Amino acid sequence: MFSGSHGDPLHSSILILEEAILRFGREKRNGRRVVFTNGCFDLLHPGHIRSLELARELGDVLIVGLNSDASVRQLKGEGRPVISERERAEILAALESVDAVVIFDDLTPREVIARLLPDVLVKGGDWPGNQIVGREEVEAAGGRVVSIPVVPGYSTSAILQKIREGEKPQPKAAPPLARNPD
Repeated sequence: MFSGSHGDPLHSSILILEEAILRFGREKRNGRRVVFTNGCFDLLHPGHIRSLELARELGDVLIVGLNSDASVRQLKGEGRPVISERERAEILAALESVDAVVIFDDLTPREVIARLLPDVLVKGGDWPGNQIVGREEVEAAGGRVVSIPVVPGYSTSAILQKIREGEKPQPKAAPPLARNPD
């Protein structure tokens, strides 16, 4: 797993949980609002990007909890993830809206959330409020939970299904015939 001690600026945003607690606990003490969200982020698509940008707007720092390869496999099945945890973490860390990435092995980010205690916990609107993992811990610590709308039309599973089925290209409309002005 990457650690902030590698000296590479990009990899300094890929942290183990203890590094994130040390770095962002200080941020919170300095009055900055820490936001946390999580997911598999197997094939990054515009829905992910928009959701991360919305999450980042809710505070000063955005930490993304990233499911490890083992947890993605358990959640999504054989053949997943398509992209390794190291590569997914690097892609996420390169996004302007993301300040740090923490990879976790559990099926849920409950331990990460309980130890980080972000000011704002963000999940997509496809998760019922009472099923958002970490809600109790964040609210008990005085934080809030925000459900953001899912961007319609984007799904990693749907993209992979299209690839596997070899989606037939849609015929393109013929361009209008040019008229010769006489």
